[in-house]
Amino acid sequence: MSPNSETGASTTRYESTVQLPADLHARPAGRLARAAAGFTSTLRLEHAGRTATPAGVLSVMALGATAGSTVTVSAEGPDALEAVTALAAILAAGE
Repeated sequence: MSPNSETGASTTRYESTVQLPADLHARPAGRLARAAAGFTSTLRLEHAGRTATPAGVLSVMALGATAGSTVTVSAEGPDALEAVTALAAILAAGE
């Protein structure tokens, strides 16, 4: 899990891909939502062509990501790197 970055004139965007060790169910979705609330960047999760904002537990669970699947975390804004790092760590932990 190594964040990729792009820097524009006024914004910074980071992205990281995580292979899930466990299904993305309510508990990790709740942890993602609590962590996402602490960042000002625009956050997004992507899986199998679906996109969700990590601030919503139900939208994260609706991604349908299961153990072994890949989820991409992206963020754009002033704390993008910290946000991607924190959310990717939660996904990588599984529980």
